[in-house]
Amino acid sequence: MSEPEGGRGAQLKHTGLRPGWTTGACATAATTAAYTALLAGDFPDPVTITLPRGQTPAFALAAEELADGHAMAAVVKDAGDDPDVTHGALIRSTVRLLPPGSGVVFRAGEGVGTVTLPGLPLPVGEPAINPVPRQMMTQHVTLVAGRHGASPDVEITISVDHGAEIARSTWNPRLGILGGLSILGTTGIVVPYSCSAWIDSIRRGVDVARAAGRTHVAGCTGSTSERTVVAEYGLPEDALLDMGDFAGAVLKYVRRHPVDRLTICGGFAKLSKLAAGHLDLHSARSQVNKAFLAALAREGGAPDSLAEQVESANTGLAALQLCTAAGVPLGDLVATRARDEALGVLRGAPVKVDVICIDRAGTVVGRSTPN
Repeated sequence: MSEPEGGRGAQLKHTGLRPGWTTGACATAATTAAYTALLAGDFPDPVTITLPRGQTPAFALAAEELADGHAMAAVVKDAGDDPDVTHGALIRSTVRLLPPGSGVVFRAGEGVGTVTLPGLPLPVGEPAINPVPRQMMTQHVTLVAGRHGASPDVEITISVDHGAEIARSTWNPRLGILGGLSILGTTGIVVPYSCSAWIDSIRRGVDVARAAGRTHVAGCTGSTSERTVVAEYGLPEDALLDMGDFAGAVLKYVRRHPVDRLTICGGFAKLSKLAAGHLDLHSARSQVNKAFLAALAREGGAPDSLAEQVESANTGLAALQLCTAAGVPLGDLVATRARDEALGVLRGAPVKVDVICIDRAGTVVGRSTPN
């Protein structure tokens, strides 16, 4: 019998949990159906889209409306087995034709928030439709326009039924995203998390890597950090552990089943939680500690005025941007402190550790040296 494959796909399969679709994927499907109907006079149902990693899911339409100059289609979000607060939400896209040369314009409809504070990947005043969902919708609109000989000049308004009410159960109000939900997702797929199932899959991932003779493995918080680690070190798939939020699970299992080297890679804000001593990085169980970041910034030479700005920043990313502009290496300081926390959990196990912090685009914004 052949050795089981490792990596993110094998981990997900091992959990037995059913993946779902992000709000960004649902919005893209609804937009594709609405724009197709606007140009062709009929809604594709189901509508098929292509996700960033090549998957081609089909979505059934829950509502549709075709009128002079605009069309609306809606999709019910299926989050799979993930306990996502947006599971079952109705996501609508209304597409209107614009004059040639207008491009693709995004609007926040009812139930979709608007950015009101800096520190997020969108400017203040923009609809809370994140960059990757915007890219997905723009790409699909361009494809549909090409098939019908049209120019992809449209206004896309995304709305979520009862989105403002659902958003009260998210971090949006604290982040200054007001009026509703964010349209999110970098892969289009919701990876379901049962704590016990996912931790078991991490252990299996370590076992597979060791059985394959891998001496360097990486615990990654998501697909963007996986790509960063592969670019940095050329690691094969079976050396990649989909750590998600469970940093402690990786460290404790590697302590008992050592490898020569462990790289931990993830978003700056998430890894700042590890730096502050949290082993569970989920937003429901640990938060970015801006006072901690301010103290680290002072250690890096930040004057009191800058440290005070860091402590009152809207997000971890905003704190990082303040320090970067002032020449204070907050990213490196967080990575180094996270490495030291990881070494503490390893309790002297013969494992070299390095930490890489990235931003949302996958750019390295901080790193530690291996111990």
